[in-house]
Amino acid sequence: MYRTHNCGELRLSDAGKEVTLSGWSATIRDKGSLLWIDLRDRYGITQLVFDENYTDKKLFDVARSIGREFVLQATGTIIERASKTTKIATGDIEIKVTDLRILNAAKTPPFTITDDTDGGDDLRMKYRYLDLRRPTVQQNLFFRSNLAIETRKYLAAQDFVEVETPFLIKSTPEGARDFVVPSRMNKGQFYALPQSPQTFKQILMVSGFDKYFQIVKCFRDEDLRADRQPEFTQIDCEMSFVHQEDILNTFEGLTKHLFKAALDVELGTFPRMTYDEAMLRYGSDKPDIRFGMEFCDLTDVAKGKGFPVFDGAESVLAICAPGCAEYTRKQIDELTEWVKRPQIGAKGLVYVKCEADGSLKSSVDKFYTPDDLKVWAEKCGAKPGDLLFLLCGEDEKTRKQLCELRLEMGTRLGLRDPKRFEPLWVVDFPLLEWDEDEGRFFAMHHPFTSPKPQDIVKMESDDHKVLKSMRADAYDLVLNGVEIGGGSIRIHDRDLQARNFKLLGFTPEEAEAQFGFLLGAFEFGAPPHGGIAFGFDRLNSVMNGANSIRDFIAFPKNNQGRDMMIDAPDGIKQKQLDELGIAVVPPPAAS
Repeated sequence: MYRTHNCGELRLSDAGKEVTLSGWSATIRDKGSLLWIDLRDRYGITQLVFDENYTDKKLFDVARSIGREFVLQATGTIIERASKTTKIATGDIEIKVTDLRILNAAKTPPFTITDDTDGGDDLRMKYRYLDLRRPTVQQNLFFRSNLAIETRKYLAAQDFVEVETPFLIKSTPEGARDFVVPSRMNKGQFYALPQSPQTFKQILMVSGFDKYFQIVKCFRDEDLRADRQPEFTQIDCEMSFVHQEDILNTFEGLTKHLFKAALDVELGTFPRMTYDEAMLRYGSDKPDIRFGMEFCDLTDVAKGKGFPVFDGAESVLAICAPGCAEYTRKQIDELTEWVKRPQIGAKGLVYVKCEADGSLKSSVDKFYTPDDLKVWAEKCGAKPGDLLFLLCGEDEKTRKQLCELRLEMGTRLGLRDPKRFEPLWVVDFPLLEWDEDEGRFFAMHHPFTSPKPQDIVKMESDDHKVLKSMRADAYDLVLNGVEIGGGSIRIHDRDLQARNFKLLGFTPEEAEAQFGFLLGAFEFGAPPHGGIAFGFDRLNSVMNGANSIRDFIAFPKNNQGRDMMIDAPDGIKQKQLDELGIAVVPPPAAS
C-alpha cells in the first residue's frame, strides 16, 4: 500500500509505530548531517527526518536529491520531535525514515506552494493544479463541499426533491446575454446555456413536484468583476401553494442551518426592510446594516442660502462619520478625490466638523451661519467629535454616490467586521424599471414575477408613473451588504402572464414563440408557486469574509473570462465550423 496513515493524523501517542506516508515534498531543510522534509497531503504536514548518524548513506543521498513538490513515499518510525511546533497538528512528532521512494519527480514550481505564495493571479490561474495544492485554497473547496452537503441535508429534510434541468435550452431576450451553442443537426439554429432554470422549475411546479431544488451551474455572458463569473452556481429552489411568508421562513431556516453547521454561528433575527426604505436610508437595495451612518436628507435646510451648488441640486444628502472630526485637510482632500473618481462620479464633497468644544467648522462657512450648520448637525444626530459629509445632485445618482462613500467610511473605520453577520430581507421591489436607451420597461427581477395583488389593476394604465409604482412579490436576502439570494412569487395564470409580457414590450406572437410552452402549461392547472435562488459561490465567499468568489471555485475564469490553465476560449478547426454551418468573419486589420 502507498500509505498507512495520512500526513495530518499522527500524534505523540503514536510514538514507536512504523508507518508509511505518501505526499508532496513541501519544504526541505538541509543542515549537512541532518535533513528534514515536510511531507504534505490534503490532510496536513508531517516532518520526515534523516540523520547521517543512523540513516543509510544511499537513503540519505536519495533524500538530498529531492526537490520541492516531488511525490514521495516514506516509511519509518514515529519519534518525538526535538523542536516542537504548534503551527501544525503533527508538531510533536516526526518520522525517522528507514525507506524512501520517489514516486514522481517534479520540475521546480513557478511559485511557492504556501499560504503566502509569491505567485500573481494570472500565474496561479495558469498553473491552477499547483495553486490547488495550497492549504488555504483546499480549505476553501472543502468548505464549499461541506456547504453543499449541508444544503442537501436541510432541503431533503424539508421534503424537497432534487431534479436536474437541461443545460441546452432556448435563448431568451430578457436579462443578461446568453452563451449560445450551435446545433450541428439543425444548421442555423442554436441552443443557449441557461442563465437560470427558471421556466423549468416552474414547469416542475405545474407537474406537481411541490418542492424542488438543485445546486446548479448557470451561465451569463456579461462583464466580469470580483463577484461575477461567466459560469456560476446557484442553490435553486421552488415551492407550490406558498405565499411570500412561507418562502422567507423556509430559507431563513436554511441560512441559519448553514451558518450553524459550517461556522458554528447562531444567526439572530432576520429583519425586513422594503426596497423604498432601503434606498431612502442607505441608497442601496442591498444595504450593509453592520453599522449606522444612515442618510440624512438636508435638502430643505441646505437650499436657498445662496450656495449655487446646493441651490441647483435636486437633493442634498449627508452621512455622519462618528469620531472623525479630527480628520486632517489632507485626509478630507483624499476622500474628495476618491468620490470624484469616474467609478463614483461626484463633483465634490462638502464637510462639517463637529469640534469637541461644540463649535462647527465647514468647507462652506461663507454661505452658512453657525446656526445653519447647527441645524444640519442636529438633523443628522451628530455629536461633538463627529464629521458630516454632504453630496448633492440628481437624487438617484447622489444616493448611489453617497452609498459608496458610506461603505468606504465603514471600511476605513473598521465597522465592517467580516466575522460579524447581519442578514436582512429586502422586500416589495418595483415590478418594472424603465430603460431610457431601449425606451421600454424591463422586469426588475424577471418576466415571471407576480405583481402585488393590489397592484394588478395598474397594469392597464398608460401612465408611466403608475406603472413604475407597481410593486412585486419579490424579495432578496442580503448579508453584510451582499445579495446572497433573491426570488419572488411567480405568475401562475396565463392571462396575467400575457398581460405582463405586453407591459415588457412583447407582441403576442413574440411571447408565444419564446414562452408558449410555459403559457400552455398554465392552462392545465398551474398551482400558486414561488421560489428563490442563492448565489452559492457568493454565499461561500461572504461566509468566509473573502472579497472574490474565485477563491471558492476550483477552476475559475479571470477578469477577461479566460481560463488561463487550458487557454480557453480558443478557435476551432475549419472542419467543425463547416459541420456547424458557421462562417467566421476575421477581425478587422489593425490600422
